[in-house]
Amino acid sequence: MGAGHAHQLYRHARSPVHELPPQTKLVAVLGFVVVVVSTPREAVWAFALYALLLAGVAATARVPAGLLLRRLLIELPFVAFALLMPFVVPGEETRVLGVTLSVPGLWGAWNVLAKGTLGVAASVLLAATTELRALLLGLQRLRLPPLLVQIASFMIRYGDVVTDELRRMSVARRSRGFEARGVRHWGVLAKTAGALFIRSYERGERVHLAMVSRGYTGTLPVLDETAATRAQWARAAVLPLAALLIRLPGWTP
Repeated sequence: MGAGHAHQLYRHARSPVHELPPQTKLVAVLGFVVVVVSTPREAVWAFALYALLLAGVAATARVPAGLLLRRLLIELPFVAFALLMPFVVPGEETRVLGVTLSVPGLWGAWNVLAKGTLGVAASVLLAATTELRALLLGLQRLRLPPLLVQIASFMIRYGDVVTDELRRMSVARRSRGFEARGVRHWGVLAKTAGALFIRSYERGERVHLAMVSRGYTGTLPVLDETAATRAQWARAAVLPLAALLIRLPGWTP
């Protein structure tokens, strides 16, 4: 987990959010998501306030609204699924603009969209204000299983390597006049996927042998054990605690 692996999702800036230790931000986002997921779908006002909380975090972190909205496009498959629910979920029906829709389906679609969007937005803000290397250090400081941290580390380190390998294979195909235009070309693409798997597996073996030859024994050293201060934990707790205060009326009789 060496330096120099800043991901394109990270946005360089100086802000109170960027300066928080990664472990505090991980716990804060997890707490916020738990509160959001536990909120009844009928509490529409609560979801609006949650969105305002995230907007405040984005403003504090100097993350532009346009950037945040563009990165939210990753949830489009879930949006498509949610839009189908009013048409396929059985139950009481209502008419909206002349179209018959399922009432349980409408509530289900709202539930998926509201909670999913807020969760994705919180994750986007976390990625935009925390380098991937710092996130791994945060996981180490939170005492997650070392094996899981190592797997995440290698995924981050070699994900781009595998992507570049696939790009080179694509360039090699095009240089030979190949363009996938239909079902009859799926066999070539399948062979490409198989070759990519074999190359990735062989690269993994070479990397493992190189690590063993340098003294790797199955665990990576903890690079930084600096603990967060109480003040830093308190600042990070503002988001989940504010969300919890919004959620509390829903638990009162």
